[in-house]
Amino acid sequence: MTASALTETSPSDVPEDPAATTATRGWGARLAPVLAVLAGVAAVAVHATRYGHWIVDDAAITFSYARSFADGLGPVLQPGAPPVEGFSDPTWMVLLGLGKLVGLFDHGALFGIPDYVLFPKALGLLFTGGVLTACYIAAKQIFTRFAWLATLVVGLTLATIPSYVIWVVSGLENSLFAFAVVTLGVTLFVSVQRDKLLTPKVALWAGVMVAFAALTRPEGLIYAGAYPLAALFLLRSGLFWKSFRLALLSVAAFAVPFGAYVVWRHSEFGRLLANPSVAKQQGLPGIDAVKRPFELVGYAGWAGVVALALVIVFALVKAPWRRPLIALLVPLGLGIVAYGVMVADWMYQHRFASPIWPLAVIAGTLSAGELLRHRQALLRVGVVVVLVGAFVPSAVGFAAAADKFAKNPNITACLVADRFGRGFNTYADILGLQKASLLLPDLGGSSMTSRLELVDMAGLVNKPIADLVHDNDLAGLRNYVFDTVKPTFIHSWGPWAAGNGIALDPRLDRDYVLIYSSPIEGLRNGDWVRRDAVTDPAKLKATQDYAAKTIPAVAADRFGGPLDDCGATMKPGQTITMPS
Repeated sequence: MTASALTETSPSDVPEDPAATTATRGWGARLAPVLAVLAGVAAVAVHATRYGHWIVDDAAITFSYARSFADGLGPVLQPGAPPVEGFSDPTWMVLLGLGKLVGLFDHGALFGIPDYVLFPKALGLLFTGGVLTACYIAAKQIFTRFAWLATLVVGLTLATIPSYVIWVVSGLENSLFAFAVVTLGVTLFVSVQRDKLLTPKVALWAGVMVAFAALTRPEGLIYAGAYPLAALFLLRSGLFWKSFRLALLSVAAFAVPFGAYVVWRHSEFGRLLANPSVAKQQGLPGIDAVKRPFELVGYAGWAGVVALALVIVFALVKAPWRRPLIALLVPLGLGIVAYGVMVADWMYQHRFASPIWPLAVIAGTLSAGELLRHRQALLRVGVVVVLVGAFVPSAVGFAAAADKFAKNPNITACLVADRFGRGFNTYADILGLQKASLLLPDLGGSSMTSRLELVDMAGLVNKPIADLVHDNDLAGLRNYVFDTVKPTFIHSWGPWAAGNGIALDPRLDRDYVLIYSSPIEGLRNGDWVRRDAVTDPAKLKATQDYAAKTIPAVAADRFGGPLDDCGATMKPGQTITMPS
């Protein structure tokens, strides 16, 4: 019996009479999937309102590159800066650049909301709709009448997971990446269900989707193994060489577009890896790669994860569509491996897990549907009660995580835009410096608002510093800063103050004058200006007085209201004027 025949003859899905068939194919049946997708997106959007206008600072780095591309300046962080691939999400950057070109991004306010907030968040919700549409396509293969219900359950479940919601509306590329990986997984699922996995069309499409994912997030490379592994796990007798040839075709379909980008990268930047990958010191996995995925289990709750695993095992044993489920689980497994292998992230709420949540929820929901199918009403109620009970602790944990993040989110682009972009612009204006540079570790919001030449202390957008950080040559880093770059201004804080030793280097006191200090836990946190850039002691005093009055107020405003935006636009040269 074919996969399609299995679907068509499922007892619970066959209408009892022609009139019922006609009714289910009417407007109600057509609207149900649309409404299910929209309801899921709306639920995610409602949850997202917990985080206000928050945009994480790292996202604004890509915003600046998108601005440069749209303005015809090429791959530069700021006008006049050298070309450096300081972004690791080319597809997302292109989408933002297109948004700027059509007037939807980096122009001003839309519906009273700054477009640098509204546009990326709207894209996040749009791609969440894409994830749920892919879910419906998968569910339709096995639940003819109730695919909409499975889609609704997936959407409402994703809306409860802070890790998913936070990062799809963060301004980063997570939503696009999750959409690409889920689309790949559903492609494999549907092709196996329809007995079309071993066809050139599917092999090519899978390879193209992997290339797209790899150009959206660096770890997307791992999904190049999805189609070959699915073909291997589902190998049938006598089809080895066909599977092998199609696996090679899929890898080639990935390698051609991705390889073309790597060739362009090397010709443009002289690197085979994106600059952030060099600076972040991504290496071979160690024992932490095995332990790190268990962080997700703890986050989601052991009871819920065990329940999810049990219903999936049930479907793998009992479901007539177990082979498609195996194909769907392949990218889920690769995503978990990628999460373990990636260098631990400093951001909260498991940023690298964005594709894992929807794949796991889709697999679990479809499997639970199979468990409920063909059961008597009373037994169905009992199963539902048990499953809901297992997920109650997860819901409680998710609510606590959402509340914690809303009160203390990752550093916001607006804090950086004000504190380091507009703030140092004002320093330069008071000191009368028309041309100046600034060394600092936070580049997002500052690159959107600063008129100064920015030098990235972390190396994400600076090739020499990236190489020094990658080699752990901190002495060389300090020599490069003080003897070669000689930035006009230096800002250092927190872990950076002790980590790279710049704030502790005696050359800082020798060559620089302190403008503002905010000691935290005994570390040297503050703003400095080069002594030879200060020609008028009265202007230095005015700068120090301005900083003493303004910087605490800015920090209090942004830390006190971290979910706010910072005006209709973020443009280079903006300053901060505090009331006297």
